[in-house]
Amino acid sequence: MSLFAIADTHLSFGADKPMEIFPGWTDFEKRLEKNWRAVVGEEDTVVIAGDISWAMLLREAVCDFKFLNELPGHKIIAKGNHDYWWTSKSKMDAFFADNSFNSIRILHNNAYKAGPVAVCGTRGWLIDGESAEDRKVLLREAGRLKTSILAAKKLDAEPVVFLHYPPLNGSEVCEEIFEVLISEGIKRCFYGHLHAQAMKNAVNCECEGIKFSLISSDFLEFCPKLVEKYDSSVNC
Repeated sequence: MSLFAIADTHLSFGADKPMEIFPGWTDFEKRLEKNWRAVVGEEDTVVIAGDISWAMLLREAVCDFKFLNELPGHKIIAKGNHDYWWTSKSKMDAFFADNSFNSIRILHNNAYKAGPVAVCGTRGWLIDGESAEDRKVLLREAGRLKTSILAAKKLDAEPVVFLHYPPLNGSEVCEEIFEVLISEGIKRCFYGHLHAQAMKNAVNCECEGIKFSLISSDFLEFCPKLVEKYDSSVNC
């Protein structure tokens, strides 16, 4: 059994948002499905760290979630900045149940165990946000991150963090998010959001004892990244 991760699937089966206008995104849904099926098994788990669907409303995302639900493995999804369909966890859980999307779970103020790893995280926020509203959102996201990490620590497994926004980029650092990662002893952090030229400044190395990895779909060439391979006997 294995844990994989990817971000920024940007599906738009129910919305008029063709990603093919961006370099490297031609036929990306077909490439994503082919690569996913090649590496992910039915008992594996895949974390999708935000920007999942371009739908504006949850009901408009049915085709996108049908696509994901039919792919192999269990999926744990987190919010991105373009996930406008995102609503309360109870409403999303009910939506998934009503549509028999039984392979999809929500990451929001909670954590999930996958063998020796505990999946935790949140959306995060802008590094360079300057407004009072930005500050308010950032502090809320830092609080949610800590809540999720604390939930992960109760699962007797290594907390591995998944964010949508990068906690650091080039020489810039999102201090509030980074402080939580440091204070809670996180060793691995995966994030998305960055595309095209922005990927060149992405941090894909160890910093202050934390290994950071970019998992945007286009950066991974639309193939889920292996996070952890483990024996099924230790899965929960």
